[in-house]
Amino acid sequence: MRGQQAAPAPRPAFLAPLRAFFSAPVPSSGDPCDITMPGYQTQIHELTFGQLTYVIRALADKQQYADPDESAADAGISSAQWSLFGQVWPAGQLLAEAMATRPIEGRRILELGCGLGLASLVLRRRGADVVASDHHPLAEVFLAYNAALNALESVPYRRLDWDTGAPNMGQFDMIIASDVLYETRHATMLAKLIPALAKPSCEIVISDPGRGNANALSRMLADIGFSLIAGDRQASVQVAKAPRLFVYRRNMDNWWPAGG
Repeated sequence: MRGQQAAPAPRPAFLAPLRAFFSAPVPSSGDPCDITMPGYQTQIHELTFGQLTYVIRALADKQQYADPDESAADAGISSAQWSLFGQVWPAGQLLAEAMATRPIEGRRILELGCGLGLASLVLRRRGADVVASDHHPLAEVFLAYNAALNALESVPYRRLDWDTGAPNMGQFDMIIASDVLYETRHATMLAKLIPALAKPSCEIVISDPGRGNANALSRMLADIGFSLIAGDRQASVQVAKAPRLFVYRRNMDNWWPAGG
């Protein structure tokens, strides 16, 4: 008599949207911008960073919304905010372009609020030790898909809620982010989060489109020992008001460990 087969182990919940995403059919129209996913539409962008072209799948527009299991609502993401992670923003492009030439050898790098993860993909192609993070439930799915589109190894990802801190993530030599300062409270949250994530010699690189909260962040980072060493507006991104790239480095004469 044959032995009874063990029941297969349950699949992790996050695999369901990932399987649906990867199995999406090519549209019959042949238009790569007309790709319908469960509950939302996507489009393909071809973007160039560091003279290399990246194929990026993003949400079709800011009107997209789908939260059938209420995972976004549980994360505090409203219907108005839901689509923001999935857009190609000028500040995100600027950060990705900066990461095409930034020194990376021997550096552990963290992208905060990665969204589509353009900068992380550029770093991954360069062979960097990079971790992407966000709190949107679909950020990991889009990041994995776009890595595959560009024949890249998957980018390590951590779901990170700035309110609850960053347990067991370790520390990083460089922390990067783009367009994450929608409100002053975001600057406050970021300044509270960074000390636990930053190595003593950490560099912070943030691209910002000018939402009015960058100066507040600079003051808060100065209070924890980071000096602004660059903050020029960048003309490489062709928009009416180009974003700025802010670079901060630790002032070792005015630094104390997190919790010290």
